[in-house]
Amino acid sequence: MGELNAAIRALLVELNHRLFKKLQGCRASAFETLDRPAMKPLPVRRYDYAQWKLATVNIDYHVELAGHYYSVPHSLVKQRIEVRLTATTVECYFKGKRVAAHVRSNQRGRHTTLAEHMPEAHCKHLQWTPGRLLNWAHSIGAGVRDVVKWQLDNRPHPEQGYRACLGLLNLAKHYGNERLEAACRRALAIGAPTRKRICSILEAKLDQHPELFAASTADASASPTPAQHVNPRRRLLPFHCNRRRL
Repeated sequence: MGELNAAIRALLVELNHRLFKKLQGCRASAFETLDRPAMKPLPVRRYDYAQWKLATVNIDYHVELAGHYYSVPHSLVKQRIEVRLTATTVECYFKGKRVAAHVRSNQRGRHTTLAEHMPEAHCKHLQWTPGRLLNWAHSIGAGVRDVVKWQLDNRPHPEQGYRACLGLLNLAKHYGNERLEAACRRALAIGAPTRKRICSILEAKLDQHPELFAASTADASASPTPAQHVNPRRRLLPFHCNRRRL
């Protein structure tokens, strides 16, 4: 390939200096007199290819782009914004003004959040730690503690479970500690200790039916061996039944 490019480069010099048949001069002289005076210096910064997209800010003040979530100022919730995407950056614009800039991430389902974008209530959440959450949960009951521990242990980073754990705190304020403890115990018994499931249990008042809780606990602990059934198609018939009548 290098030898081919060298041969072409030599032929280009000859071609550019070959005289025109119907015009004066050659390609090289035309470039020096017409093109070069009009040329400008190249930009100092290399051109970045960018894509523009429209996005609606979700209620959690994040926008979703290629499966990742980027924060914007919380005052823009439900607003329509423009997003400029390059290979390395994500820039968010509202009414022509840039309101957020992030390093682009390829991790799907993750969040990139700046503290200055959070409302004051969410900024206070940063003061919570796993130990403080577990101590608060243990003060209510063992069921709440186990749910909080599950939320913290089943995420790549414990901080990603803070939101769900603090959501349980709000449930305690609304339904009371006793009902929350019963709902968490039921959710653990059925193997679904998520905030969504616990909310469903409380809304349906299933935590107030201990007989249902006992039944679900028994079902979860029991593991009966499934009955073995013979496939009738696999069962062999007697020899005389398999013989074909003549």
